[in-house]
Amino acid sequence: MFRKTNSLVFSLVMLFLAIFLVGCSVAPFAAGQVSPTAQPTATPLPTATPVAPAAAPATTLAVPQADYEEQLLVRVYEEAIPSVVNIRVSTRVSSGFPGFGDFVQQGQGSGFVWDTQGHIVTNYHVVQDATAIEVTFNDGISLPATLVGTDPDSDLAVIKVDPAEHDLKPVKLGDSDALKVGQRAIAIGNPFGLEGTLTAGVISALGRDLPAASTGANLVGYRIPDVIQTDAPINPGNSGGPLLNSNGEVIGVNAAIESSTGTSSGIGFAIPVNIVKQVVPSLIQTGSYRHPWLGVTVATLSSKVAEAMGLPRKQQGALVVEVTANGPAAAAGLKPSTRVVQIDGNQVTVGGDVIIRIDDTDIKRSEDLISYLVRRTAVGQQVTLTILRDGKEMQIKVTLGERPTTRERNT
Repeated sequence: MFRKTNSLVFSLVMLFLAIFLVGCSVAPFAAGQVSPTAQPTATPLPTATPVAPAAAPATTLAVPQADYEEQLLVRVYEEAIPSVVNIRVSTRVSSGFPGFGDFVQQGQGSGFVWDTQGHIVTNYHVVQDATAIEVTFNDGISLPATLVGTDPDSDLAVIKVDPAEHDLKPVKLGDSDALKVGQRAIAIGNPFGLEGTLTAGVISALGRDLPAASTGANLVGYRIPDVIQTDAPINPGNSGGPLLNSNGEVIGVNAAIESSTGTSSGIGFAIPVNIVKQVVPSLIQTGSYRHPWLGVTVATLSSKVAEAMGLPRKQQGALVVEVTANGPAAAAGLKPSTRVVQIDGNQVTVGGDVIIRIDDTDIKRSEDLISYLVRRTAVGQQVTLTILRDGKEMQIKVTLGERPTTRERNT
């Protein structure tokens, strides 16, 4: 009797472990790494705008909040899912061994229909170096796609299918500038290759930035500004898919996660749709996008650095750390930091110009400058920088250039 009972307990324990393990997967990402979200590469996240339910007539009972939430998510999913696609890519990779030649690596991500002409938006890192691209719609129809244009500096790409082969339903576009922390964020994509998956959460932060794909991993370089942070689960395979608000409008393109395991841990990132609106039309028309370029490396002015420079501790701005030779800023006469001081045991370069305003916009941190350049300027445009030099305020006019294709690592 004792042996029978022990065996039964053992069997139940083993059954529980089997069920638990089936639901788990492991991805090889380093702790704390911000990872793109194409699979097998990596994934991003979603965003949303709350819509209050209409007041119920006095003669009817109010809809329970739980039921309202369910109905909202069901409506958003049913309206958006025909526009969301699974993207499979083939990439030729060298074996690295003499005599073995190349082999084909398979990858996948997500995307969404941009227009009725067959254009589909996704992440650059999803289709990077692809030799073949296949798009699968929610109804199961698969079509070959061609690459139309890419912009590594915003991690965006446009591919195209034959519009005569499918009834295309473009997404609705929202306004990422109107977002607020706490609003709903709804992601639809293909995490781990599971097509048509919805996850939901909230916008957990705004104004983040991500390294551009052109700079490579762990390199200091161009940044994508105004990135949306969400706690909606984003996983490998979500990359390129839409982040939606509660009206079913696209507010971002899921692009990356912050994770110690390579899977969602409550922090995902999406490229804001207002940047997408700027870049995608150019990718469709010309295949590329021209980014304005100032030619400086900047850092947010901290209170300790300000004090070391003889400025008030509360002074804010973007400290010019480096100025690229022969760049727009150099031609206008901006001064870089040249003096090295010890702050908290670290060597810090100080003494350069501090940018406190660009045109009519105050600059409180380096991200503000990057955002303004990306969102409100164009190549060839003249801007007015208000700076502090040796504690004195002055203005300098700069004509913006185009970001070098050699990937100079500054703004």
